[in-house]
Amino acid sequence: MNRFLLKATLPKPFAGRYYLRPVAQRLARHYSSDAAQGADVYDLVIIGGGPAGLTLATALKNSPVTRNLKTILVEGSDISPIKKWEPDMEYFENRVSSLTPRSVRFLEKIGAWNHIHQERVQSYDDMRVWDGVSDARIEFAPFINEESGDTWEIAHMVENKNLQFSMLSRLAELNNALPEGVMPTEILDKSRVKAITTGEKPSTDGALDLSGWPVVELEDGRKLTTRLLVGADGANSPARSFAGIEARGWDYNRFGLVATVRLEYEDFRTAAFQRFLKTGPIAMLPMPNGFASLVWSCTPEMAKVLKGLPGDVFTVLVNAAFRLGPVDIDYIFKHMLTRPDGVTAAELQDELDWRLENTPLVDEDNNYPIYVETVQEGSRAAFPLKMKHADTYVADRVALVGDAAHTTHPLAGQGLNMGQQDVESLVGALEVAATRGLDIGSLLAIEPYWADRYFANHLKLGVVDKLHKIYSTDWEPVVQLRSFGLNLINNLDFVKRELMKQASN
Repeated sequence: MNRFLLKATLPKPFAGRYYLRPVAQRLARHYSSDAAQGADVYDLVIIGGGPAGLTLATALKNSPVTRNLKTILVEGSDISPIKKWEPDMEYFENRVSSLTPRSVRFLEKIGAWNHIHQERVQSYDDMRVWDGVSDARIEFAPFINEESGDTWEIAHMVENKNLQFSMLSRLAELNNALPEGVMPTEILDKSRVKAITTGEKPSTDGALDLSGWPVVELEDGRKLTTRLLVGADGANSPARSFAGIEARGWDYNRFGLVATVRLEYEDFRTAAFQRFLKTGPIAMLPMPNGFASLVWSCTPEMAKVLKGLPGDVFTVLVNAAFRLGPVDIDYIFKHMLTRPDGVTAAELQDELDWRLENTPLVDEDNNYPIYVETVQEGSRAAFPLKMKHADTYVADRVALVGDAAHTTHPLAGQGLNMGQQDVESLVGALEVAATRGLDIGSLLAIEPYWADRYFANHLKLGVVDKLHKIYSTDWEPVVQLRSFGLNLINNLDFVKRELMKQASN
């Protein structure tokens, strides 16, 4: 009912907000947990226990409006090691994300940031990006935040496992503090989805009409019926397939190789470095205790070679990739790494030293990352890079967040942040729906989430895609044009300031 119409029909003494609030609360309860009475009937089923899925479960339970919703999260892997995680400062995970200040503020809002192992977080306020062909560069030197007076932080480097640990810890804290009668959020791990179907209307008179509700069938035979199914289940999302939502995009024919490396000494700067090679960008992102996270976008053939190299040879090659010209790098890959007898680290280091004598490096102490000393054993991994965007994030009783809705090239470090913003927006939409007494699985309830996030994500996907394509060629006209633009922006502080603000949101 229209709020103003309802108010107009009430007696004057009761027509204020104090009367409306209980009405809204009763409606909210009716269209949420009170309807989910069966043992395996839920208000929300979340598929996926990665950062997006766990953040959603935590944010929903943290909100006074949505904490009554009967919610379960289904994850195929065993998450008990994450719950018991006791990190070692001499070992860092290779799956690391660059969290923007906006994402951190959201984690603070839901109480999860307090559970992060802060000693394993490294923020940076400086970024050096340059063209590997022309050496044109842009430097995002530290800016002063006009509001706070502090240095403007670009991002915080956090291991994905650290994020998951914080969510599980906060969710357990929230579950333990629930008032009587409010059900805790369940987490069902080691449970893979076998199929997702649509429920049928019960034959019993007066029973809740479950026709059209998603039914998640697990491999152990259990079936979960839900008012709203949320797919946080990755790029090959079963939830998206069930909803019949198309996802369009393309394969970049590139792999992202990640590794944890140790530097010769702990970096005195809080800076990230990224160089655009013609095969893709290579980035060195700071971590605590003298470690760094390496992300190298390269061809599938290169990724296979890089993964198989001895660790000492790999580290020399990483140092070369940040310093040598494209011709030198091509020579090493085509004529040294493919030798039948292989190449030793000493031989490769001699080659690097000789070529560096003829390679001018301007202000190497400030413009290049510190030399890599070792690569952490077992940390090298590679995954294919794709751009994919779902046609919509919502269907009747289905919502998609994170990689289930969009995937992007990691060159801008926006993938996980986009997923966090999806969660923040979806929770906001569900709070509004619950307050108004709407069915939270209806399109009326969840379409505001799609309207809020789709075009913002589409813009970021497009920018990242164009950057990848512009820098994936050594064709001289394109090189000259992109170098002119990079040098121009580097001389315009107000433009760089705005770019930094956009990157940190």
